[in-house]
Amino acid sequence: MTCYQEITCPACGSNQIMKSGRSAEGTQRYRCQNPDCNTKTFMLDYRYKACEPGIKEQVVDMAINGSGIRDTARVLKINKNTVISTLKKVEPLSPGKSQHSDLKFRRKCGGEIGTRV
Repeated sequence: MTCYQEITCPACGSNQIMKSGRSAEGTQRYRCQNPDCNTKTFMLDYRYKACEPGIKEQVVDMAINGSGIRDTARVLKINKNTVISTLKKVEPLSPGKSQHSDLKFRRKCGGEIGTRV
């Protein structure tokens, strides 16, 4: 008897998914076929917790609430260097905006990784 697992895109929730190879560790990658979705590839189980969706926003929230770098790394179970690089990639606040209004993450190449409104 064969069991099937329905896989949906974590970004758009679409079930138009196709396999897209494997990672170096052998974990299956998937690609969303929805033309409106910004996600290129994703995995169901990430080996490193910092790659999971939502971790970078948690790092920023903990920093805004006064948690230190080592404390954030320990609680989220990620490396302290990952916490530092994530905080460096957050664009600084402009003088007229509140702390939580518009956070954007930058990639080294220049594009936006994600936004929080």
